[in-house]
Amino acid sequence: MEAGSGRAAHHVQSLERGLAVIKAFGAGAPQLTLSEVAKETGLTRAAARRFLLTLADLGYVRSDGRYFSLTAKVLELGYAYLSSLSLPEVVQPHLERLSAEVHESCSVSVLDGTDIVYVARVAVSRIMTVSINVGTRFPAHATSMGRVLLAGLDEDALADYLREVTFDRLTDHTITSAEKLRAELDAVREQGWALVDQELEEGLRSVAAPIRDRSGKVVAAVNISTHASRTTPESVRTGLVPPLLATAARIEADLAVAPAAQVS
Repeated sequence: MEAGSGRAAHHVQSLERGLAVIKAFGAGAPQLTLSEVAKETGLTRAAARRFLLTLADLGYVRSDGRYFSLTAKVLELGYAYLSSLSLPEVVQPHLERLSAEVHESCSVSVLDGTDIVYVARVAVSRIMTVSINVGTRFPAHATSMGRVLLAGLDEDALADYLREVTFDRLTDHTITSAEKLRAELDAVREQGWALVDQELEEGLRSVAAPIRDRSGKVVAAVNISTHASRTTPESVRTGLVPPLLATAARIEADLAVAPAAQVS
């Protein structure tokens, strides 16, 4: 380290410069000449050329002889980050984006026995009499996330669940029989999402979509919850289901590059 440079002794300046060359490219500059890269990074032409040619040797940059551009291999740098994340860390930014879009509380949960367990949540208002936090459990049969998680089980696993579950009547709307629940799960599989209307608590309306891993297995559920006083079932279908499904798809795209062991 040079005296007075302000850099720690471990600082590797060449790595910093190499990353600066990669970051010089972007949506507004997908192709750059050698001179443009040098100007953007503050490097000399000779240094910029060495970095570009090294990145080309490694497969991160291509050139047509005049212009340089990044290759898809650069995505591996981001994939390495995503692959190190657990499920809650992957989904949290997606929940924040969804909640900001629909102005409602959004959550992700997994199935544990006959309950769902919240693993991530963004709340904009309290709409239940109980507080919901990461770790909160609710009976799966009476929740939208529970419905999509149960719909993702194979027949043997679903049969095991039905042998264990107690169909407590939580409100006048709660499904309390295996036959009716099976019919609901068939509908969920058909349409790809679940709407539960005041079955967990009076006034609570929620819609959920499955989150699948790279093999197509349902590993979690994402939902939007709202109060019945400000929505109707139809407004949920038309206004909340499309952004919910889009969010589930984005989460799945991130999970596709995460180790399977992390998605549980």
